[in-house]
Amino acid sequence: MTAVKKVAIAGSGVAGLAAGIQLAKAGVAVDLFEAKPELGIGGSGISLQGNALRVFDALGAWYDIRAAGYAFDGLNLRAPGPGAPIVAALPDVKTGGPDYPAAMGMPRADLARILFAHAEMAGVRTRFGAHVTAVEQSADAVEVFIDHESAGTYDLLIGADGLNSTVRELIGIDTKPVKNGMGIWRTFVSRPAEVEKSELYYGGPVYIAGYTPTGEDSMYAFLVEKAQDRAGLGAEEATRIMLEESRAYGGPWDAIRADLEAGAPANYTWFTSHIVPGRWNRGRVVIIGDAAHSCPPTIAQGAAQGLEDAFVLTELLTGRAAVDEDLWDEFHDRRIPRATAVVEASRQLAQWQIDGDRDADAGGLIFGIAQKMAQPA
Repeated sequence: MTAVKKVAIAGSGVAGLAAGIQLAKAGVAVDLFEAKPELGIGGSGISLQGNALRVFDALGAWYDIRAAGYAFDGLNLRAPGPGAPIVAALPDVKTGGPDYPAAMGMPRADLARILFAHAEMAGVRTRFGAHVTAVEQSADAVEVFIDHESAGTYDLLIGADGLNSTVRELIGIDTKPVKNGMGIWRTFVSRPAEVEKSELYYGGPVYIAGYTPTGEDSMYAFLVEKAQDRAGLGAEEATRIMLEESRAYGGPWDAIRADLEAGAPANYTWFTSHIVPGRWNRGRVVIIGDAAHSCPPTIAQGAAQGLEDAFVLTELLTGRAAVDEDLWDEFHDRRIPRATAVVEASRQLAQWQIDGDRDADAGGLIFGIAQKMAQPA
């Protein structure tokens, strides 16, 4: 028994692929439309908390992901300066439960490939270079138009098409991501043997410096600064800026700088946040993941929340007989308060950094959110 037999999904990020995998495994016909010409495998690394790992297990992808990533428990805080002493070693809450590590880092490209492979194995049909341009709804169906031509009629369209979601706009939701005043440099480098977990440096010339191991020989490093216009920079200039801004940080940053000096690329983005108030569906169209909510990655819950959206939605769609108001009520009751708590906490942590609030209880806020996430969505 499923509430849907044929579903369209816009977007091939983690939320879209997770939804596709679960629906296809249940026998639902799934067409996934991705606007990009190929699978998005750019970027550096990604941090995944235990509640994300729990969803990967439900998808059947956990063993492949565990083999491709670097699992760890705990978080170190270091001070800036030549010695970069560890000033605190914080335990992590196992938000996925005792069967999973507290956290994992892995290359974004590997995560994308693994999830896409599982989607294909489950039977998801994917079209790249396919832009959703219109939707037309009736009481029990939605017609989806790709590049202005009908792609067919579906029981549901799931908009998992990211921060600048076209689906969100098409169904009349005008909430959009808002920049918060922070920008982040990221790079993908080799892992020094001493780096066995995420480490953060507070203070110095930028708000936060840090890194997360992503494999036996790799990790991603980042610097969070006051947002600046970095558009138009060439690759060499971007690497040079990240290199110079990192010089206040010692310890493993010495090895990171060696890779930057050897030409490791650096990329720059601004932090944003938003959450769609009220319901995320309009009739037979619903948005999830970054289309519905986003936040600064200050507690590394962005991907996990998108995965939880997909898991809860597909659990309801495959366990009920109809797409009705009861289904939407339960979906929103389970997802909106939880996602809102993450967005608000992430915003607050970022604002404390911007304000230079040394009395803020960042640790207490992070621990409190982790405790909430430890309860299944």
